[in-house]
Amino acid sequence: MGDAESTTQTDTQTAGAAGESSPQPASFPPVHNIVTGGTPKNIDFILDIPMSVAVYVGSTKMAIRDLLQLAQGSVIELDKLAGEPMEVMVNNKLVARGEVVVVNEKFGIRLTDVVSAAERVQQLG
Repeated sequence: MGDAESTTQTDTQTAGAAGESSPQPASFPPVHNIVTGGTPKNIDFILDIPMSVAVYVGSTKMAIRDLLQLAQGSVIELDKLAGEPMEVMVNNKLVARGEVVVVNEKFGIRLTDVVSAAERVQQLG
């Protein structure tokens, strides 16, 4: 029992001595603000990352009673007006607005307004 007590006392004294030292401030290399013009040269590695693009035609709210009565041929009135620009979203962030067009028998969007970089940064906050 004497050996265990002396070992515990030695461990406690060592830990206490180590715990009493004051923390030292971290040192980091200086940060240089280098302004570069144009696109960064190493952007190629992100160009093939797939992004989710969606175009929102409109939305509405309906009671469950009305949803259950929907059938083929039913018309759901949306909150957007006919001819109003559609919103183009990338990863749920607004990037542009445009009008619906038909291209090779498929729907497309002709962009009429692209959101500025400053507005896109504001959306992040």
